[in-house]
Amino acid sequence: MLHLTDIQLQDNKTFLAMLNHVLNVDGFYFSTTYDLTHTLQRLSNTSPEFQEMSLLERADQRFVWNGHLLRELSAQPEVHRFALPVLHGFITMHSCSINGKYFDWILISRRSCFRAGVRYYVRGIDSEGHAANFVETEQIVHYNGSKASFVQTRGSIPVFWSQRPNLKYKPLPQISKAANHMDGFQRHFDSQVIIYGKQVIINLINQKGSEKPLEQTFATMVSSLGSGMMRYIAFDFHKECKNMRWDRLSILLDQVAEMQDELSYFLVDSAGQVVANQEGVFRSNCMDCLDRTNVIQSLLARRSLQAQLQRLGVLHVGQKLEEQDEFEKIYKNAWADNANACAKQYAGTGALKTDFTRTGKRTHLGLIMDGWNSMIRYYKNNFSDGFRQDSIDLFLGNYSVDELESHSPLSVPRDWKFLALPIIMVVAFSMCIICLLMAGDTWTETLAYVLFWGVASIGTFFIILYNGKDFVDAPRLVQKEKID
Repeated sequence: MLHLTDIQLQDNKTFLAMLNHVLNVDGFYFSTTYDLTHTLQRLSNTSPEFQEMSLLERADQRFVWNGHLLRELSAQPEVHRFALPVLHGFITMHSCSINGKYFDWILISRRSCFRAGVRYYVRGIDSEGHAANFVETEQIVHYNGSKASFVQTRGSIPVFWSQRPNLKYKPLPQISKAANHMDGFQRHFDSQVIIYGKQVIINLINQKGSEKPLEQTFATMVSSLGSGMMRYIAFDFHKECKNMRWDRLSILLDQVAEMQDELSYFLVDSAGQVVANQEGVFRSNCMDCLDRTNVIQSLLARRSLQAQLQRLGVLHVGQKLEEQDEFEKIYKNAWADNANACAKQYAGTGALKTDFTRTGKRTHLGLIMDGWNSMIRYYKNNFSDGFRQDSIDLFLGNYSVDELESHSPLSVPRDWKFLALPIIMVVAFSMCIICLLMAGDTWTETLAYVLFWGVASIGTFFIILYNGKDFVDAPRLVQKEKID
């Protein structure tokens, strides 16, 4: 440390704060005995040699968040038993009982470390086809030695698009005009088909307004690719469920019911024999792949679980999961907790619409909580997400600290607008309030002062809004073209 300059010492403190920030986020998991990075179906379809490999060697690299930290140990087989892959996402396990029959119910969400980041700074796909906020969610049942699982995925709309924060509540999405969308799109789905099989794409974004071009682009790409392994379903979640008509989600469930039966689920009996394989996955998305997506995934997972428990003999013929009050409470709360975990990791706050996931209905209190979380998201997305993005890039090794670098990567010069305009706005607004409280000799004089300072404060506010990108907290370590 003695050879570092004062600037480097200060940067070092910031880098340590970034690493601490990542590690303080909930949702890191590891196991010394079980391979958390693979689904039951992938693990069942492996060779004896694979089973003999260390957890580090055989891990699915998409979900190994400490891969950069373990890079030196990976070349030393003798220490592999001490080098455990760390998963980021959500895991919950419950021992449950229905009809006096006990079973374990497990929910695992695995967040990809490829194209990882925060809400507005990481959207779409990269040149290798990795989608932003990609999460693999697996629901597992253990009963009398039998194991069943149902896997779903979520991920950002797989074209080249961005949505940079600019102080507006909802920045306009920008679809790249220069990028080769089909190349990245095909790379993404080629890998998805290889890993998961058939793809039933459920696009939940609005089909009007600022989201409409993305929906049209997605539909066009699927049609142009012309793959028999892909089906595309556009369901305008907000339009269909407006005025709190969340019962209309049954329209989508009925629409995909036959497809879900066709995809099936994975099941292995107590003797270790594979009884059924899952032939594909539902790939759901909304804009953030958080709130709307989690609601739909929880409903699809319940339908699969209903079939699994009936086949295993836990549920009687004609019984419905919705009628099992004790289990329903566990199920709904677990999926709501999953939504909150994924949302905090990507957007910085808990999920929206969790009142429906927890209770099965939309409530006015839920709307109020959604408003509160939306305000917190607005603040974080505009004024702290640059630091969060830099923290993730540093932790994952997307940025490496160079001692020989003379210029601090954290030092970004600000022009006069950054300090001057907010000060002018605050002073003008304060003077406006003072003029209202301390009236002049005549009402016309008071009105003139109030109008002058009021116009000055409002005018400055709109100038700041117009130059919004200059005032947000932007990432500094990884260049823009590497993120978009």
